Amino acid sequence: MARNALSAEFLETVSEPVPVDPESELLKIFYKGALLTRPFFLEADEHQRLVGDLDVLRGALTSLPDRLFGGDLTAFARALGMNDDQISCVLRGRNTSVTRLSRADLYADASGFRLLEYNMGSAIGGSDAVDIARGLLNHTGLMEFVEKRRLTHVDTLRSHVDTIRIESGTAPGSRPVVALTDWPSSYESLAPYMQAVARRWSELGVEAHACHIGELTARDGGVWLGERRVDIINRLFMLEDVLSGPGAMDLLDPVLDAAERGEVKLFTPLDAELYGCKAALAMLSDEANRPLFSAHELASLDRILPWTRSVREGEVTLEDGRRVDLVAYALESRDELVLKPTLAHSGEGVVLGWQEGLTAEQWAERVRAAVDGPFVLQRRIRPVPELCADRNGDLVEWTPVWGVFTTATVSGGGFIRATRTDSGADVINLGAGASIGAVFHAVADDR
Repeated sequence: MARNALSAEFLETVSEPVPVDPESELLKIFYKGALLTRPFFLEADEHQRLVGDLDVLRGALTSLPDRLFGGDLTAFARALGMNDDQISCVLRGRNTSVTRLSRADLYADASGFRLLEYNMGSAIGGSDAVDIARGLLNHTGLMEFVEKRRLTHVDTLRSHVDTIRIESGTAPGSRPVVALTDWPSSYESLAPYMQAVARRWSELGVEAHACHIGELTARDGGVWLGERRVDIINRLFMLEDVLSGPGAMDLLDPVLDAAERGEVKLFTPLDAELYGCKAALAMLSDEANRPLFSAHELASLDRILPWTRSVREGEVTLEDGRRVDLVAYALESRDELVLKPTLAHSGEGVVLGWQEGLTAEQWAERVRAAVDGPFVLQRRIRPVPELCADRNGDLVEWTPVWGVFTTATVSGGGFIRATRTDSGADVINLGAGASIGAVFHAVADDR
């Protein structure tokens, strides 16, 4: 059974695999042909509701320092489990407002979209997947289906670059120099892809260059990449790199100092990492904090945010109102729970209670070791599979993760990472062999 009416109609109308001719340099380099054989679809009402819910989620997250800590960002960061070096980084070079660039990773279950992870800031990936949508539209059958059903997709690559320009305060018509800046340890493998991204961005109104942070020099009242003065540092390194070893702060300090002096714009400042922390999601989910939010906010949060709690000794409230001891509940309900580190990304360190080969004793050991540490427990989500044609044209089930963006211009663009449901993959990402797909959504009828 298809997930929604659009998908059902598409599978009846366009039954064969839809090839993507990867003309895009980005697709060839990064995704290496691991492309799904069809796009996925959002009905107009579910797209509209999802965009609204994500806007509420972002607003609720960015309001937590004020609502819970009297505006004290240091106290908020400490409550999230950050150390002194990380706290120092998030307090430096901040803008007057938090970025609007974010990506929610979600499953669609029987009730709607449910959040797996929330990522905020310039280090998020996936905006280049818009090239998949463009490639799919070369297929006549799909193009006819899209036109008939008034479907569209968001140009996520352009909205990403537009967000950089808007939030960095660049003048209309200017062509700022943007340094796409990664950490030295990961730059070597990512350099070809980052250079391809820089070429694409340079077609969209900026002069972009790829580098790692060690190649930037703060001198003469500015930040320089070789002989080019940099206007904007697009940060691809993450807060966890601060813990990567000796010398990390020596690399970061000149950049943060220059940003604080106004000699360069940092997109995005490291305060964005606060709101992508899973401990912040636990604060939103905690029943003790519900009185701080309006009925409208709670309705959105209840739809999209699964039950999430920081791993602590003591009682918590379940969705049905029961009070239980958290650790005891986690040990007896492991088939329903996921253990996640609060500051890691891309599924790193995630332990699924139902994971094949994981014994009850091993789960208990992991949960007990997580108590009072940087970990959360989250309710398991059971995603609805999507049908895709295999190379023979037979429909098989795939499990998709929906990546949906908010930006400073057009929100609601997205892409898909998916693995075959029968693969038994525990975490769905590129490193685990996922395939990538495009998202089209219906346009609401305003009549």
